[in-house]
Amino acid sequence: MSVHLGAWALTMARTFKLTADGGSRGNPGPAGYGAVVSENGKIVAELFDVIGVATNNVAEYSGLLAGLTHIHTLDPAAEVEVAMDSKLVVEQMSGRWQIKHADMRVLAKQCRDAHPASLVTYSWIPRDENSHADRLANKALDGGQANELAVTIQENYLTDRLRSNEDPTMIYFVRHGETILTPLRKFSGTGPLNPELTDEGLAQAATVAKEIAKIQPDVLIASPLQRTRQTAEAIAATTGLTIIFDEIWYELSFGNWDGLTNDEVREKYPDEYQDWLNSSAYAPGGGESYDQARIRVEAAMEKLLAEYPGQKVCVVTHNGVIKSAVSVALHAPHDAVFHMDATPCSITSISMWPSDGLRALRSFSERGHFR
Repeated sequence: MSVHLGAWALTMARTFKLTADGGSRGNPGPAGYGAVVSENGKIVAELFDVIGVATNNVAEYSGLLAGLTHIHTLDPAAEVEVAMDSKLVVEQMSGRWQIKHADMRVLAKQCRDAHPASLVTYSWIPRDENSHADRLANKALDGGQANELAVTIQENYLTDRLRSNEDPTMIYFVRHGETILTPLRKFSGTGPLNPELTDEGLAQAATVAKEIAKIQPDVLIASPLQRTRQTAEAIAATTGLTIIFDEIWYELSFGNWDGLTNDEVREKYPDEYQDWLNSSAYAPGGGESYDQARIRVEAAMEKLLAEYPGQKVCVVTHNGVIKSAVSVALHAPHDAVFHMDATPCSITSISMWPSDGLRALRSFSERGHFR
C-alpha cells in the first residue's frame, strides 16, 4: 500500500502564544489594552491602544480581541495559547463561567469570531507574569486620554450610577460565628484544625440568619469550611435557600502558623512574623499572602457579577476574605487589609453594577444594632 502526502500535510500548524491585559483608570474611566503575540519564544507583535471610557473587564476583553484578530491575519489556521491574569475572562472564554451580562456576551462572541474557537486554549497566569501586556496597556493610557478625565470619573461616576435605573448585584458578606480559636485571636485558615462553632458562635449564627432573612437574598454561597458551613446552615434554615459551597471563598492559608497566637508566631518565627507585619505580599509559613488572596477574591467577586446580575447574594466567608473584598471595592492600597477587622457574624455589603463592574462599599462589619 502506498500513501501520498500532499504538501499541506507536511506543513506543521503554527502555534502562537498571546498574553493580553487591559486597564481602566477609574473603573470605569479612560481605558486601554495591551497584547503580546509570540511564536517559538520570539515576539512577533506588540499591540496597544486606548478605547475611551470603559471598565477593566471591557479593556481586558479588548486586549484579547486585538490579539486574536492580529493572529488570524497571520495564519487563520494557527493554534493559539492565550494566557491572561483576568480570571473572569479566562473562565468565561473557557466556558466554565456563565456570561449573563449582555455587553460581556457581545465581547466574548467577538473574541470567538475573531479566530476559530476550537484552535484557542486559555490559561490563567499571575499578574507578575503578565507584566509585558500590562506595560503596553499603561503605555497606551499614558499617551492617550488626559489624566484629568480619570479624576473626574473617579469622583463623580458613582453618583451618576446611583441615580440610574440599573439594579446592582448586592453582595452581603457574612463572617462566620465564633470558634474556639476566635477569642484567643489565633490564626485560623484552611489548615487541618477546621474548628466548629462554639455555643456562642451558633447563637451568633442564628441571630445573623434572622437579619439576612429580612434582606431576602436570592442566592446563598459559602466557604466549605466547618465554621462557615454551620453559619450558612443557620441562614439556609431561616431563608429556605440552598447553600452553594465554593472553595474560592476559603479563608487565607496561614501554613504552619495555623492554630497559633500572634505571640506564639512572634516567638517561633520572629523574622517571618515581622515580614508579614510589614508587607501584604508576604505568605506566612508556606501559606497565602494577602496580595495573593486579593487576586482570588476579586476574581470571585467578578464571578458573582457575571452569574447573578442585579440579584442579592449572601456569601458566608472569613475575615481575611471580607477585608480583601472591601480593599478591592475601594481600590485601596494592598496594605489596607491591616487596618480593618470584621466582627464574627457581622454583615458587610458591597454593590456591583452589571453594566460596568463599578463597585461601592455600602456597609462594613454591621452587627451592633442586631445583637
